[in-house]
Amino acid sequence: MSAALVPEGSYLDRLIRSASGAWSAYTEHPFVAGMADGTLPEAAFRHYLGQDYLFLIHFARAYGLAVYKSDRLEDMRAASAVISGILDVEMELHVKYCAGWGLSEAEMAALPEDPACMAYTRYVLERGMAGDVLDLHVALAPCVVGYGVIGQRLAADPETKREGNPYLAWIEMYSGEEYLDVARGAAAHIEDLAERRGGEARFGELSKTFDAATVLERDFWQMGLSAAGA
Repeated sequence: MSAALVPEGSYLDRLIRSASGAWSAYTEHPFVAGMADGTLPEAAFRHYLGQDYLFLIHFARAYGLAVYKSDRLEDMRAASAVISGILDVEMELHVKYCAGWGLSEAEMAALPEDPACMAYTRYVLERGMAGDVLDLHVALAPCVVGYGVIGQRLAADPETKREGNPYLAWIEMYSGEEYLDVARGAAAHIEDLAERRGGEARFGELSKTFDAATVLERDFWQMGLSAAGA
C-alpha cells in the first residue's frame, strides 16, 4: 500500500485542518468539479493552461530562492532537483500537453500575466524573502500537495467521468504515483523543517501563511472560470 499523501497528525495535516474552509473551497472548487464531470468550459481550461505556464516559471524562481535560504546542503540539493524538474521536465511536458489544446509555447510566453497568477506567485516569493525556508515551503504547499490531493480524490471517485472526458489526462497526471511521490516528499520536507526550525512555536503564523496561499490557489481556479465568463 502506498504511503498516505498527508499523514494524519503531521504538521501539514494540522495546517490543512487550520485552514479547512479555504482548503475545501480550493480542492472542491467548481473548476475542479467541472474537470471531474467534463463540463468545465474549454475556454476556462485553456486560460488556466496558459497562466499555468507562467506560474511554473515563477515557481522555479521560488525554488531558486529555497536554495539561497537553505543552510544545509541536502536542502539545497532537494530544491535544486525541483528546479531541474520544473525547467527540464515539467515545462516540456506542459508545452506538449498544451499543444493538444491549441496553445504554442511562444503564445503562452507572450501572454500577459493574469492578476490571480501574479498574486499567488509573488506572495510565495514575498513569504520566502521575508521569512525563512519553512515560510517559503508552507506557502508553496497548497499547490504542490493540493494538486496531488485533488488528483487522488478525483481518480478514486466513481462519479468522475472517464469516457469522453477531455480533462481525464489532467486527472491521471496528478493522481499518478510519480506526482504523488513529489507531493509526499513536500509534506515530509515540511515535517522535517518544522522540527528543525521551531515549527511548534511558529504554528499560528505559519497557519496564516498557509490559509492565505490556499485562498490564492482557489482564486487561480476562479481565474479560469471568470475568463470564460462562467
